[in-house]
Amino acid sequence: MGNKNKKTVSPVKSSGLSTFAGVFTPSILTILGVIMYLRFGWVVGNVGLLGSLIIVSLATSITFLTSLSLAAIATDQQVKIGGAYYMISRSLGIESGGAVGISLYLAQALSVSMYTVGFAESIVEVFPVLNEKLIAVSAILFVAGVALVSAKAASRVQYFILIAIGISLISLIFGSPIESTEIELWGASPENSVPFWVVFAVFFPAVTGIDVGVNMSGDLKDAGKSIPKGTFLAVGVGYVVYMVLPIILATRADAISLVEDPMIMRRIAFWGDAILIGVWGATLSSALGSTMAAPRVLQALARDGVLPRSMARLGKGSGKENLPRMGTIFTLIFTITAVLLGDLNIIAPILTMFFLTAYGVLNISAGVENILKSPSFRPRFKVHWFFSLLGAAGCISAMILINPLATFIAAIFVFGIFFWIKRRNLEKTWGGVGRGIRLSLIRSSLMQLGEVSDPKNWRPHFLVLSGAPMNRWHLIAMANSFVQEKAIMTVATILTEKDIHKKRLIEMERHTREFLSKKGIYSLVRIVPAANPYIGAKTMVDHYGLGSLVPNTIILGDTREESHLPDYCDMINYFYRSQRNIMIFDMEDDYEANPKQKIDLWWGGLKLNGALMIVMAHLLQRSVQWSDADLTIKMVVRNEAAKIRTEKNLVEMIEKMRSNASYKFIIAGDRNFPEILAESSRKADLVFLGLKEPDEEYVDYYKKLKANTSSLKNKIFVLAGEDISFEDVLF
Repeated sequence: MGNKNKKTVSPVKSSGLSTFAGVFTPSILTILGVIMYLRFGWVVGNVGLLGSLIIVSLATSITFLTSLSLAAIATDQQVKIGGAYYMISRSLGIESGGAVGISLYLAQALSVSMYTVGFAESIVEVFPVLNEKLIAVSAILFVAGVALVSAKAASRVQYFILIAIGISLISLIFGSPIESTEIELWGASPENSVPFWVVFAVFFPAVTGIDVGVNMSGDLKDAGKSIPKGTFLAVGVGYVVYMVLPIILATRADAISLVEDPMIMRRIAFWGDAILIGVWGATLSSALGSTMAAPRVLQALARDGVLPRSMARLGKGSGKENLPRMGTIFTLIFTITAVLLGDLNIIAPILTMFFLTAYGVLNISAGVENILKSPSFRPRFKVHWFFSLLGAAGCISAMILINPLATFIAAIFVFGIFFWIKRRNLEKTWGGVGRGIRLSLIRSSLMQLGEVSDPKNWRPHFLVLSGAPMNRWHLIAMANSFVQEKAIMTVATILTEKDIHKKRLIEMERHTREFLSKKGIYSLVRIVPAANPYIGAKTMVDHYGLGSLVPNTIILGDTREESHLPDYCDMINYFYRSQRNIMIFDMEDDYEANPKQKIDLWWGGLKLNGALMIVMAHLLQRSVQWSDADLTIKMVVRNEAAKIRTEKNLVEMIEKMRSNASYKFIIAGDRNFPEILAESSRKADLVFLGLKEPDEEYVDYYKKLKANTSSLKNKIFVLAGEDISFEDVLF
């Protein structure tokens, strides 16, 4: 990634959180959140001491692997505002980053509502006369007020909360048993407990708090150093606490008591009210951390243009610390609305899926970058790709184990946003691994493609010699009808200007690509200078392509100038000798406005051009424009006897090649072929005709061909030059 971010959003001054504490404090406070203080006894009671230690180790290992990937990405690039969103978007691209970023914002914003509701519930348990929603809204206003002041102020408040949680843990450690009990290694009996993986699902969200600290990236002086240190310390401290708690609980009460009493830690502790202080501190600190993190993700999304234009103001920062005050106010309104109107228990599982999706994608980003070994990916903290992909697999597995339905809903939501962003064609200057993946696959495929022809998988790869795209648009439009985004098409222009600069050629290619894209045509573009168009076309056919992947079919427009015919026919001969198929489109100017219902194909047998014409007509019928067209294979015979001899073979051939084409025999009698052609195909919307192999008299032959077909509206002349059996393509 290295220098990929040079042209992104202009850098802003950080708030100056210079140490890893800016990451560690919000992360560990969220990890030691309300779920564990209220439910850890339930975990130990259901699965016992050994089961709890296994769950803690398994869940933390997934978070630890994600931390490794975070460290690798954070030490490879300058991480600005947006944390996980910023890392993913600069690695996998704006679409993937935006899809995860919007989901992550919603998860963090709604987490504020959930934490404050948890805080309110614990207050109401002690003081039943109070109103739960009023307390929750008051808590949201408090944490939002702190976040609006400054990141430093919020960080200082979190230090005090961390001390309060430390006191509650000490009080728990120095507590005493509430009953005589033996350590139950596997928890309560099956009829009084829930299965292991259900308990794992309840516990796992308790180790997913590292994103809160990571999303403070824009407020750190050196995010590359602070994020790895702070995240690793948070994961480590959380793991130690979670490994000690089961031992304390298993020795202080039996499994049934741990399952049935959600506030049993208050009874066990030396000073029971310290547990309440810890619960309140944990919920408020988690809410504060999410209130600080969510607006920063929103700010980054708005600055990158991911959000609609009407929300662009959310990208503005205020003061020296670049505080996202507009984003914080927006989040404040959103979270209060969620508390007052929503049932948060319904959406809680989906929010967990959003967090896990972000972690999984981060792991994939680091893993893919390591596999590709791009020269720009040079992290100071190196992690083998296996561990990153193992972390991704762990995240996906945890999502499915926790709640398959919520996983499905979250996946649909994320993919929906991805395709919404994709359709908007956002242009960003930073790179992404997507191009690296495609290049790696292309290289591997080219090495395995070989030089041996494969009729079963043959497709026309077009080189369209169109000149300026607007001048001969019908060539491109018609070629696209054959390709249907299933083969490779290159739109080529030969420039005959003198002393044209390379920079101008590149600019012209870019404009042509943009023009074609707006027309819904996805094609490669090549513009080359040459002394004249015929020399340039020959040179391009000789040198254009990569390995065995070269254009096998050249598309030309008909020449209108008789003086050009010698050079034109010489060019056709050159293409044929170069073993390229040739298709000459002679179309009316208003071709696209004409009906596309009747195709005539004049048949001279399978050999020479016959099989290729059938293949091309079949491909054309698959296109949207020509899908309703009827294909008629027409054949001229001398007499009725010749018709009877030929008809059986033709019917068998049509049946064998699985075509819906009809056929028609025309008895010549005294008429010559040009007369028959003019009369029979007069009403056809498109006519396929074969060309003979070039020879010394080709100029005269081509003049006669043009004269004999002048009455036809739209025709395609086909010459098979490729060294391949087109009969095998048909059958």
